[in-house]
Amino acid sequence: MANFEIWVLAMCLIFQSGYGFYLPGSYPHKYIVGDPLSVKVNSLTSIDTEMPFSYYSLPFCRPQGGVKDSAENLGELLMGDRIENSPYKFKMYTNETEIFLCRSNKLSADHFDLLKKRIDEMYQVNLILDNLPAIRYTKKEGFTLRWTGYPVGVKVQDVYYLFNHLRFNVLIHKYEDTNVARVMGTGDAAEVMPTDPKGSSDVPGYMVVGFEVIPCSVVHDANLVTKLKMYEKYPSPIKCDPTAVSMPIKEGEPMVFTYEVAFELSDIKWPSRWDAYLKMEGSKVHWFSILNSLMVITFLAGIVLVIFLRTVRRDLTRYEELDKESQVQMNEELSGWKLVVGDVFRAPSSPSLLCILVGDGIQILGMAIVTILFAALGFMSPASRGTLITGMLFFYLILGIAAGYVAVRLWITIGCGDHKGWISVAWKAACFFPGIAFLILTILNSLLWGSHSTGAIPFSVFVILLLLWFCISVPLTLLGGFFGSKAPHIEYPVRTNQIPREIPAQKYPSWLLVLGAGTLPFGTLFIELFFIMSSIWMGRVYYVFGFLFIVLILLVVVCAEVSLVLTYMHLCVEDWKWWWKSFFASGSVSIYIFLYSINYLIFDLKSLSGPVSATLYLGYSLFMVLAVMFATGTVGFLSSFWFVHYLFSSVKLD
Repeated sequence: MANFEIWVLAMCLIFQSGYGFYLPGSYPHKYIVGDPLSVKVNSLTSIDTEMPFSYYSLPFCRPQGGVKDSAENLGELLMGDRIENSPYKFKMYTNETEIFLCRSNKLSADHFDLLKKRIDEMYQVNLILDNLPAIRYTKKEGFTLRWTGYPVGVKVQDVYYLFNHLRFNVLIHKYEDTNVARVMGTGDAAEVMPTDPKGSSDVPGYMVVGFEVIPCSVVHDANLVTKLKMYEKYPSPIKCDPTAVSMPIKEGEPMVFTYEVAFELSDIKWPSRWDAYLKMEGSKVHWFSILNSLMVITFLAGIVLVIFLRTVRRDLTRYEELDKESQVQMNEELSGWKLVVGDVFRAPSSPSLLCILVGDGIQILGMAIVTILFAALGFMSPASRGTLITGMLFFYLILGIAAGYVAVRLWITIGCGDHKGWISVAWKAACFFPGIAFLILTILNSLLWGSHSTGAIPFSVFVILLLLWFCISVPLTLLGGFFGSKAPHIEYPVRTNQIPREIPAQKYPSWLLVLGAGTLPFGTLFIELFFIMSSIWMGRVYYVFGFLFIVLILLVVVCAEVSLVLTYMHLCVEDWKWWWKSFFASGSVSIYIFLYSINYLIFDLKSLSGPVSATLYLGYSLFMVLAVMFATGTVGFLSSFWFVHYLFSSVKLD
């Protein structure tokens, strides 16, 4: 136990000074009454277009000192987040009303059309205070709905109204000095950590535990504010009624922006302040998904058990009890897997491609398991934007060594110990999947660049990704390939005949069975897939990584069992070409995931507008599906390889 505590302390010290991970509840910041609080803005987002845009692309008020970018990590940039400062400023525990923000210039035709377009496309404004996104509550049919951000405006009877007055409600909790060790934090948290060496626990202070916004559309007299400066009091009372709109936008007329803020003491404690965002809705559905997966696994495990105990063991026992002459006679009479003993380890077609796919699959699968495990342990919470993507990228790069090792060792095994060409296989393993990813991202990025979206990856980030690829991933993959070439190859338990055995005509195409096998892994995944898709495309927060980790492990087990059963079925009908079929038996789940993605686009993203948005959706879905195919196919192939090796190593031949 002491060793574990030392390890935790060491990790804390390593990450303390950098922009590390953020554990919800580990960074309480004490604000004294009157301390300044600054609101930040993120990109405008919409589930209609899936293309984020900069907040200041619209004619909103700008900060007095100019717009400044906040510290962003690689994951934030890849996700399209652009966090900037805003003119909204508060004072801790100081209620203020009717604060004048700014009077815009007269709306040009371009800005007028752009505002109408953003309102039509249902764009949301995303604000952040003390690392908490602004949350908005609405009521519908007796239910309270939670939203992050607020809409730019609304269209009523062909008239466009702008939400130009914001009512903020900041929930605060009295500061409790829990002597929490400084653990890990984001850039925001690192900036505001208390630095008073003497400590100021005797001074009453407060922590921000909630940030709510109520947008209102209020008519302002632009002539009354011509001489007002930012943060001065608006000359007349402002009535904020969220159920009514009254500020239409008109070309050639200026817009006036105001806000008010109220602070409210709350019983919510610091560790629970993210509960409003991370509330796990439909937990019974997640449990049902897991129960459904367990039933599929149990069913398949029963089949595997029957194969091993009743069929394989029985046949082997009978085979070994006979003398040599009887074995020869039995071989002539029997059919099935025992007759393909001289062909079962015959090299498959395109062996180098198979090695590359399996190597890349190991890399992707390892990345998924480690990333989801870290996320389930709380190291990659939504409080630290971008760390999930950054973590995935980091683990993928590091696991290049595993990809090279597996690809090269499999290549040498297929070649029966021949090392020729292993460098080429390692190179291709290092470049195959990343090359496909860069091709897809470049095409999609060109569409985003053409739309001037903040979702477009900046050119500098593209250069960084290329450097990470060729300076870290490729060398590690080649290093793994070197270790794989030095490792002893897996020896086949039986000899391969020089002349391949003819495969009998089948009653049905074997590939039909292979494609159908993907339905079982998909059955374990599709419920969780809905929540993942909703998180990516509907802007919902996904944080049930514990469930996801369980589902991932169950998926791996199902893929292994499906491929193993199918391989045995093929061998029983004397079809010894099992290599690729075992890969696609479990890898075919990706086909059903892609079909589900199309179904989700048609029925759940009905409002998705424009060919660019649909192309982005399908492009990212294709990228995800390829990664799933590589990972699940690898699981199926390796389980089948182990099964075939175990099966035929039990057969005694002269």
